[in-house]
Amino acid sequence: MRGWLKATIGLVVLSGVLVGADRIAVGVAEDEAAEQLLKTGRMSQRPDVSIEGFPFLTQVVSMKLDEVRISADGLTVGDGSHQVALRSFKAELAGVAVSDGMTSATVDSGTGSGLISYADLSQLLPPASELVPNASRLSLGGGSRLTLSYGGPGKIKASLGPFPVGEGSVRSQGNTVTVEGFRLTSMAAVLAGLSNPTLDPMSFTLSSLPAGLNLAAVTPLEEGLRLSFDGKGVKLIG
Repeated sequence: MRGWLKATIGLVVLSGVLVGADRIAVGVAEDEAAEQLLKTGRMSQRPDVSIEGFPFLTQVVSMKLDEVRISADGLTVGDGSHQVALRSFKAELAGVAVSDGMTSATVDSGTGSGLISYADLSQLLPPASELVPNASRLSLGGGSRLTLSYGGPGKIKASLGPFPVGEGSVRSQGNTVTVEGFRLTSMAAVLAGLSNPTLDPMSFTLSSLPAGLNLAAVTPLEEGLRLSFDGKGVKLIG
């Protein structure tokens, strides 16, 4: 009985040592992955990285991680000329094949999401001078932009200076976002000397999206425009 007890205690101690070593190893790998993501430009700031699954060391042997979760707040995205904040970014990456030293990583599939405020979204849309040919007649400065807010499911409400332009819809195709359907009030159209009060569709294309993912969908919410991302065979690092 005493021999059995000693063996059991020894196994428990050994198991604890192995679990501790596994957790230390995964922590080191998470730090290295976060650093590499920043260095390679896949993220505009150092993210939090969580490698899921246990044990971690068996995944290292196979050189493929079951699931990796990435999160960051205050990332930036843009269209090449304007950069805006992407808040509350989160991504789940499945089947991450890694090289020794975490110098390269390829993802089988991944999904993610983030949020752009309506104030920042307006910075990616054209100024008043491009939306309305005679914007000066409406006492709008050349740098004036649409003021945006939530307009209900699938809708964005907007105004141009003191003039409401109603509700418009937003959609995406590839990494291009299009906002359309806004109309000047009759009075504003008359003041601007326009026969057609409908504003032309406005589009911008996002580049260098986080974690190498692509834009999948856009959804208006109370707090801003939610961007949904996905990707297959994504080059995450390297």
